[in-house]
Amino acid sequence: MENTTLLNQNDIKSLITMKEVVEICDRTFQDYGKGTTINPAKVLLDLGEQVEYPDYEGFMNAMPAYVGWLDIAGIKWAGGFLGKRRELGLPYVTSLILLIDPKVGNFIGAMDGAYITNLRTGAQSAVALKYIKQDIKSITLGLYGAGMQGRTQTMAISELFDIEELIVYDINIEASKKFAEEMKGFVKGDIKVASIPEEAANADTIVCVTQSKEPFLKDEWIKPGTVVFPMGSYQECEDSLILNSDYIIVDHVEQCLHRGVLNELTKRNEISEESIFATIGELSISAKQVISPESKRIVCVPIGTGAMDVAVAKYVLDKAKEKNIGGSFEFVETPNFQHS
Repeated sequence: MENTTLLNQNDIKSLITMKEVVEICDRTFQDYGKGTTINPAKVLLDLGEQVEYPDYEGFMNAMPAYVGWLDIAGIKWAGGFLGKRRELGLPYVTSLILLIDPKVGNFIGAMDGAYITNLRTGAQSAVALKYIKQDIKSITLGLYGAGMQGRTQTMAISELFDIEELIVYDINIEASKKFAEEMKGFVKGDIKVASIPEEAANADTIVCVTQSKEPFLKDEWIKPGTVVFPMGSYQECEDSLILNSDYIIVDHVEQCLHRGVLNELTKRNEISEESIFATIGELSISAKQVISPESKRIVCVPIGTGAMDVAVAKYVLDKAKEKNIGGSFEFVETPNFQHS
């Protein structure tokens, strides 16, 4: 029985690129569309994110998956914390990924999940946009949130599209200015810093990666031909923006209806499974197709699936073994079988 390979965040950073993560997520969406990747809905442990008790201003999700094209199973245990974690200067996201051999259940890998989470969150938006936009290769990007997720969204999208202009808005204008300086190499055109939220909506692709609990993105700002990605855990856009869209696309129907931007509408029975036009997996295998995206208003909600994390983690694990990187630990001693 092989030991469990242990990988920290620095190990992972040395083993994978955003280009590779985009390719892995694309292949995994196709596998999910075919039904050969199995992804149960995530299980939420609310630690004060939206409930009063316990009051730790955080949450954790359990996200299991089996990825058929890699024949790997695993789970990501991940969440985000404000409160005490922010006071200590720690990153918002905290995460671990465990991988098993699906044939016998042995744990073959345990690794940091925060870096993989950031990369694949950007990659899943880029892949979704590829199938929504189809033959379009140049876009303008409006970005709300100039933090780590804003950076990885930009990095991933730039792998598949020429970004002719990027307009960034953050409630902290200094964060936007720093973002604009640091991300020049990923944007073909100019990066503009918006002084008011409406300015960043003047783009054909809008990505929201904020912690806002108030709907700041207004329906009236969104023009035909615009794809909106409300990626936050809360309510970043007006309900009318969603209800008036021509297409709603998600990564996981059950999950997206009960968390994030679609949650409250589902609770009020204003949308349901029938409201969802397609999953990204269905688009990736051409089971469904967006008609005339240049004239439609489209909302895409890739809220995040364990399958993407598990697939990327398997690639990282294989590279680590190939390069002899990381530690190992024998959690369970190898049985000494006696044969008569």
